[in-house]
This record gives sequence, structure tokens and C-alpha cells, in this order.
Amino acid sequence: MVGIAAIGVTLSFGGMQAQTIYVSPRGRDQASGSKGSPVASLQQAIQLARATREHVVEIEAGIYVLPAPLHLTAADSGLSLGAAAGQHVTLSGGTRVQEWKLVDRQRSLWSATLPAGVAPPRQIYIDGVRARRAKGRVPVGLTMTDRGYTADSDLLAHWKHPEEMEFVYTGGNALWSEPEVGLGGWTEPRCPLASIHGTEIEMAQPCWDNSTKRIKTAGATRPNNLVGPASVGKQPTFMENAYELLGTPGEFYFDRTSRKLFYTPRSGEDLRNADVEAPVLESLLEIAGDEAKPAHDITIAGLTFAYAGWQEPSGPEGFSEIQANYRVTGKDGATRQALCTLAPQGTCPYAAWSPEPANVTTHFADSVHFKRDTFTHLGAAGLAIADGAHNNLVEGCVFSDISGNGLELAGVAAPEAADPAFAVGNKVENNLFRNVGAEFHGGIPIVVGYARFSHIAHNQIDHVPYAGISMGWGGWPDKIGLPGVANRSTGNVVEKNRITRFMLNLADGGGIYTQGRTGVTIADGEHVEGNVIDLQFSTGHGIYTDNGSAMITIRGNVVFNTNHDNIASAHKDYYDGLKGDVNDPLAIEDNWWQQGDPDSDAKQIVRSGNHLIDALNQAPGEVLSSAGLEPAFRDLLAPPARAVAPEAPTGVAVFLTPAEAYVTWRPSVFEGGAAVDRYIVRSSDGGETVLSAAEFDRLGYAVQKLKPGAESLRFTVSASNAAGVSVASLPSLPVSRATSQQPVPGKPDEASVEIQGTRASIHFAAPKNSKDIIAYAVTVDPDGRHEVFTGRRVLTLAGTHRTFVTLDGLTPGRQYRFAVSAINPSGEGEKLWVEGKHTN
Repeated sequence: MVGIAAIGVTLSFGGMQAQTIYVSPRGRDQASGSKGSPVASLQQAIQLARATREHVVEIEAGIYVLPAPLHLTAADSGLSLGAAAGQHVTLSGGTRVQEWKLVDRQRSLWSATLPAGVAPPRQIYIDGVRARRAKGRVPVGLTMTDRGYTADSDLLAHWKHPEEMEFVYTGGNALWSEPEVGLGGWTEPRCPLASIHGTEIEMAQPCWDNSTKRIKTAGATRPNNLVGPASVGKQPTFMENAYELLGTPGEFYFDRTSRKLFYTPRSGEDLRNADVEAPVLESLLEIAGDEAKPAHDITIAGLTFAYAGWQEPSGPEGFSEIQANYRVTGKDGATRQALCTLAPQGTCPYAAWSPEPANVTTHFADSVHFKRDTFTHLGAAGLAIADGAHNNLVEGCVFSDISGNGLELAGVAAPEAADPAFAVGNKVENNLFRNVGAEFHGGIPIVVGYARFSHIAHNQIDHVPYAGISMGWGGWPDKIGLPGVANRSTGNVVEKNRITRFMLNLADGGGIYTQGRTGVTIADGEHVEGNVIDLQFSTGHGIYTDNGSAMITIRGNVVFNTNHDNIASAHKDYYDGLKGDVNDPLAIEDNWWQQGDPDSDAKQIVRSGNHLIDALNQAPGEVLSSAGLEPAFRDLLAPPARAVAPEAPTGVAVFLTPAEAYVTWRPSVFEGGAAVDRYIVRSSDGGETVLSAAEFDRLGYAVQKLKPGAESLRFTVSASNAAGVSVASLPSLPVSRATSQQPVPGKPDEASVEIQGTRASIHFAAPKNSKDIIAYAVTVDPDGRHEVFTGRRVLTLAGTHRTFVTLDGLTPGRQYRFAVSAINPSGEGEKLWVEGKHTN
């Protein structure tokens, strides 16, 4: 195994040297465990420590393949388990796959037999780099039925093992040729196929019903769960796990019948000597006490947890996502699970859907410290600190290449539990989260359910497919005039985190996302302070106060270059017998943003002292430098020893004029350890265009001249970095050449301008009945200044949403008029003029 690093730390108690049990790859489990006679396995070391009451287990560098999960209990309280200083220690739940043979030269397809007892893998890793299951666009037309689909041909019925295939439904932003499906823009549910008979496709149960039949009561406009639509939509975005889809480098397929693993190597990979790892275990470490006798005072330091999987999404349950990788499960999930009084025979409490398990967990554990550990190459969530968690610390850890959520703190099933069973006083500080949600793209780096006095601080989060930090739960009933779930959350602080390059795949989230009531008063509620958030790709908010979010102070944050609002949104207050005449209480004070809202104090929302900026460096240097990893932990940002080519972009969307193609996409989340520097766009008629990553950030799209001839085209996009070029994305859906130039857009639906000193914040909505808008222009009167604004935020602006742009260089106190106009390939449309309002 390669590509994994961990940082060793010295273990001691209160400055006193403890007796130590030593573990080494050179050891023997019959040995005493002394330094000169180490044991070979972690299991034996833990047994010795428990029997001899020694409290330090020091592990020599090496890879320790676990035959079963490690279990620590209350009997192990006081134990420190960690790497020797400066040593790299990996605890692996995987097995090495060897004896590869070339079986199809044309497709460069290699095969090996998976060892007996290993479940069909959802991921494998080649020299420390994740491979993906073979995937492609669905090659037949589909019409939804009660049990699945009717296809327009029997093609799929002739493929190998249809019951192993999986349909995937991606949310995100609908744009140009690419629709949004899924169960909300923030989700990416997936369901296996059960069988195919001719043209009839039957989907696996209960996944299908849980993803297409979420109950609605008579006359209701939304499902009773109040979260997203009732069904995934009519067409999957793509399909996975079919032998016939093989041939793309970096993709694999496992044939359950023959137990053969098939894989096409990427450039530079040689399977004859590569380290190919398949996950075997689903749990690597569990620390568990009980309410009466919790495990306590345990330190896990300098260890890498790697190569564990999660099989449930491959079975009948599939992955019927609600939000943040919580799922609807069980035979009656769509009609009963967590619906409480909102549905007949609903289970309580409301919103207690099934959590994603983690590969490392704690239950009823106090003062457990994870220090300088690495969680990587994992198939579920990374680390879950669950019920009955008190005063635990996660510090200096790295979470990367994790299929689902990074760190899950507290749950959502016991909102009013007493403190012994609640999550109280836990800290998540100075950790790096990157490429979390690598398979289940609704995964979030830090997910906190119902908790008290949590401290989430100085973490760096970047390059993730959805939101950065999620806090709280259960606020959705405000949609039907009811209060959110009563809970004991209070005193949580989210401060000085650095969040950038987020929401690269899915939409309707935030850098920091909050849900439900967080305290009794503003003073004891959640505090979101001193965070720096920028470079959000999909629509949403920098700091997002979603349904039922109440008693939150949002102070001293820097929010820049987001997609739609910086800080939002307001929701009607139905708590404590209120009837929605006022909003849930929020205090939005002394932030630096582009939003530009004037000071106000109305309906329980206070906006005060916020500062308008036109560039990130206009915020105070102290705030910018204090956010993210503190100096002692910035070594976590060091680049890997070996960079690889990035993963392919996704979501390629296109529209055509008579002479040109306009192409956009979602950028690579995993950049391979070196920044993406350019993108290569190719069309099915042989056209090619190269666009720098900087230009893609600025424009949000590429333009390619069309060749004479083809009327219907598909497009792919590849990403390049210093280490190489990715494989091509999945192709766009076919698009047809326009026969005539479309008219210029109409004027924007609405606009307003707030002026603060020399800067203006211009808010606007898209024109009605106009499409394919690629930019907006702002004209300033009396100066005659004309500024054009581009980027993803203007491409995705639609419906009732508003976005904003800022400009600097105005004369303080001067009266200005501003015009906003939309631009498409035919030119600039009609201007909408508005008066600027001075806010100071």
C-alpha cells in the first residue's frame, strides 16, 4: 500500500512516562510486548494492555491489516493507542488483489480473482488512488412505471448481470441541456436494478418506493417528510456497475458469479506490480461504553484508517437520500419512517432518518481524543462520534477521499435526551477536510445533529461536492405552519473555519448550513463567527439559515464570491405558540460581504454594522489570517508526495447557436494533488477547445466553433493538471444546432442597488421567458461606466432567485442610477434602471 501518510506523536500522561506495550510488524503475538519483544497485532496489544493495566500502546511504522474491527470498551479507559514518534502507521481494512492478467487488449482490460469472502467492492484503490465503478449514460430511452421503467429496446436485457447495475440521480443545478433529477438539488440518490425482462426494468425494493413514492396526504403540495420532492424524477443521470460499460481508464467492474474483478489501468499504472486494494471490513475501530459506564480518557494518535467499505447501498436499500447522507430505509420508509404525526403510523421523532454509518465510531465515550489521525480511502463516513459523547476532541486530523460524510457528531434520533445520552462539549478543531463525499456526493465534511456546547473551529474545508459544515436538524415543519422539532441543542460555536471551493457538484446548500432551533435565546443559541467562506460553485448561500433556524448569531464572518446570497434566509417563527407573524430570531452583525443589505431590525432579524466589499482582501487581514488551520497545524496542507491526474468533470451541459457551441460543466472535485490548470472540450464531430481554469472560473463556460454538417452533437470535457489529463467526462445529452439566432434577452425581472461609501451591491433577478443568458451588464449613470459580470452565478440564475454583484470606485454621497441588462450570444438586452440607495 502506498500514498498514505500519518504523523506520529509521543504519548504520555501528565508529563509522566507510562509503561508501554510495543507493536511491530516484526513482532510475535506470543511475545511479551516489551520494546525488545514487541507483539505483531493491535488486537493482542489491546488484550495485553487490558490484562496488565498498562495504558500506552506504541506502534512501529507499518501497515497492519485488520482481520476484524478493533473494539475498545470502558475496560480500556485511560488507553493511548498511537504511532511511535515520526512513524507512519496504517490500519487497513482491505485486502491486496494480485495476479492480474490482460484479458481484452482492445479495451486494455485486465482481470484478477477477488479473494474468497470479500464482498463485491464499491471501490478499489490502485497505488493509493480511488478507482470508480464503470459508468455511462443509460443507452436506452426510459418511461417510468410503478415498479421501474419500460425501455424503448431490450438492449439492457442482453447485458451481463442486470441485477448488479445501479441507476444514479444527480441533483445540482439544472442548466442548458442538463436537467436536475434526484430528491432535491442537494441529493444524489441511487437505486439498484432488481431484474430486466425484455424491455421491462424492475428496480430494487424498498429503494424504489422510498425514492419515488414519498407519501403526500390528500391536497398536499409537498411530501409529508417536507424535504424535497416525492420522486427522483423520470430519468437517471447515469448508470453504474455493468461489464459492458468497461473500457474507460480508472474504472472497474466485479462479476459476482465468477468473482472476477475487471479494470482498465490509467496512464502510468502497471497492474503486474501495482498495489491494488479492495475493502473487506466495514468498521476499523469502535469505542463503545454504555450510559452507566462510558469508555473514557482514550487517545488515538498518529494513525491512518484506510480501506474500509460499506455494502448496504449495493443491496435492496440502495441509497434513498434525504439530506447530508441521511436516508429513507425500510419497507415502509416512504410512508412511515420519521414522519411522526405527519402521516398515519409514522415513527417518531420526526426527521429521525437513517444515518450513514462510519468506518470509525464512538458510542457513549467521554474524553476520547483523536489527534493527528488520517481518515482516507473509506467507503462510508469517516468518523462518527455518536450518542452519549462528552468532551471529545478531534484535532489535527486529515479527512480525505471518503465516500460519504467526513465527521458525524451527534445524531438526530433523540433530540430531547438528557445529558448522559446527549452530545455535550465536543471539539472539532484544526482539521483538514478535502474530497469528502467522493462517492455519495451529498456527503458533508462536518455534520452535527442535536448537540450542546460543541466547538467547531479552525478547520480547513476545500474541494468538496456539497456543503462544508451542517449544524442542527428538524426545522422543516415551518413549511406547514408548525414549529421545528423541540430539542436540547444550545451553545454551539462555529468559528474561524476556512471554507473554499465547495458545492462543486450539488446545489442548495452552504459553506455553513444550519437547521432547526439552536437554543432558547439568541445569547445561548448557535454562534457563527469569524469564518472565511468563498468560491462557492452551485446555487445556495455562504451561510445558510434554513428551515426553523432560530437563535443564531452570525458575526464577523467574511463571505465572498458565493452563488446567490451571502447570508440567508428568513423563515417564519412558529415556535412557542407563535403564528408566523415574525421570523425566527437571527442576529447578522459586523460581517464582510457582497450582499450589501442595509441595517435593519424587523420581525426578530437584526442586520447591523455589516461591511460591503468588492474583493476578498478588503476584509480585515486579521480575520482572514485567523480563519482556518492555526500555524502549528498548517503542515497538514503540504502537497502529497505524488500528484496524479484529476478526476473527470461532471454535468456537461450545452446549447448551440447556428455557428457556436456554449459548453459548461461541474469542475473536478478531486484535483489529484495538483491544481487543475486547464480544461479540454471535445465534440462528437472532432472539434476541440482548450480553456484555462482561470478563464473557466471567470466565465463559467467555453465557446467552440461548430463545423459544417452535423445537426446533433455531444460534448465531453477533460481536466488537466501538472501530473496529467483526466479521462473524458460522461458525454452531454445530445443537442441540436439552432436554425436561427435567438432574440436578445428581455430586461431583468427586478433589481435594486445598495450603496455603501465607494461600493455598490447590485441585486437582480433573471428576465422572464429568456434563456441561455451568459452574462449581465451594469451601466452606471452619470458616469457612463459599463461593467460586464460573468461566471456560474449568472448562468444558474433562474426562477424567483436573485443574485448580486459588486463594484467599487463610486463617489461617496453622490446620487447614481444603475441599469442591469442580460446578455446572450445575440447581444445585450433591454436595461432595467433603478436608483441607488445609500445605506450610510
